[in-house]
Amino acid sequence: MIVFAIGDVVGSQGCEFVRRHLSSFKKLNKIDLCIANGENSAKGNGITPESARHLLDSGVDIITTGNHVYRRREVYDLLDTSRNIIRPANFYKGNPGSGYEIADMGFTRAAVINLMGKVDLNPDENPFTCIDRILEEVSDCPVKLVDFHAEATSEKRAMGFYLDGRVSALFGTHTHVQTADAQILEKGTGYITDLGMTGPKQSVIGISPEISINWQKTGMPARFDVPDLPCMMCGCIFEIDDKTGKTVSVQSVTVE
Repeated sequence: MIVFAIGDVVGSQGCEFVRRHLSSFKKLNKIDLCIANGENSAKGNGITPESARHLLDSGVDIITTGNHVYRRREVYDLLDTSRNIIRPANFYKGNPGSGYEIADMGFTRAAVINLMGKVDLNPDENPFTCIDRILEEVSDCPVKLVDFHAEATSEKRAMGFYLDGRVSALFGTHTHVQTADAQILEKGTGYITDLGMTGPKQSVIGISPEISINWQKTGMPARFDVPDLPCMMCGCIFEIDDKTGKTVSVQSVTVE
């Protein structure tokens, strides 16, 4: 089984780039399941029904999210009704949406789980205890995939080692900068600290450099616009043995 995980899609520019390039990329690499973090896919911020449908219509199978998932109220009903969009599992239980989804591939079943880190993000439940509970609930799925939406690289690394041998792959999101540590951990879990982002190459994590620089120099409020510049799509390909659930190869990719 071949899984393609796409880093945070930023704005309409990122969505359009996915639409133009994902279909051919999936065919070329024989992708069975495509996961993309879409919490910043809407124009301005967050995710809307429109940006979610854009990604799904472009070939994404399951959309994961993060701390910005509830920025746009119009997506709440969709989170409760769609099986293709999930939010961090360690949010309050009464919040809209589900923290994981099971994809029936025919030849195997894959649980896609969304978690959020503690550092500077403050979820309701500790992600380490939350994932223990969820893994019991999806124990019948041979393939288990985790999007860990977290700020600190140390927390992501710790979670990777904590889940080594218990999940098929763990990929970090949120910081929008692809890390150079795509690897298979000792017990067979595929891992990367951060997938990177899908959006303008010449930007500060998707934002116009001039706006980000001015904000960091002055601290004054600013509208974080996404520039209309050439984009890239960052992510990672995991080849997984669908019988054992172990990753057999991993490769970070950047499509320009």
